[in-house]
Order: sequence, then C-alpha cells, then structure tokens
Amino acid sequence: QVQLVESGGGLVQPGGSPRLSCAASGTIFPRDTMDSMAWFRQAPGKQRELVATITSAGSTNYADSVKGRFTISRDNAKNTVYLQMNSLKPEDTAVYCCNADYRRRTYWGQGTQVTVSS
Repeated sequence: QVQLVESGGGLVQPGGSPRLSCAASGTIFPRDTMDSMAWFRQAPGKQRELVATITSAGSTNYADSVKGRFTISRDNAKNTVYLQMNSLKPEDTAVYCCNADYRRRTYWGQGTQVTVSS
C-alpha cells in the first residue's frame, strides 16, 4: 500500500503564492518512482476538477483555469509532487488532493484545504 499525504494548505490572501506538497510513502520498492502524479481540487457544490498532471519524465499538463499561474513539479528521489500556486483568486478556494499511479494502482491523498480570502 502507498499513502499520500498533502501539506501546505490554509488561509491565503488573494494574490498569494502558497506551495502544496504531497509525499508518497509505504510499500515503494527501492529505486522505484511513482508513475503519473496529479493534483485535483473540489470546491463546495462543484465537481472534482483536474488541476495539473506530471509524468515520471516530467511532462506536464494544466487545466485552462490555472495555466500560467500554477506549476506542478516533482522530486522522484523523494516521491513527492508539488503544486506552486501563484496569483491566487477566491475561485481557487477548494480542497486540493493529490493522486499518484504506481504499479497499475491509483492512490489518493486525503486532501488539504486552500481558502483564498482577505
């Protein structure tokens, strides 16, 4: 089993630039890395939205709503994925969850709340 634990959320002012982290741990074989990793978010009353993805080779994709403001990255040695969020807006308020594929299984974190408000 693999566990994903997110950190870095909280209350942020509009225009703020927090960074979320998601670390994978558990039964990970030595020298293995996660396959694709991603960030999703879900705002109250809305469907879960894919925010950004990154492959093991570092190729990235973003939702149009965050393109140019958010950057996904990863540290394969630490099995950790990051989401650098810049120029936050109130509509970015959501629970942010990470997701990782490993050995043909998909794992999810519990999520971290990001609230954008002055």
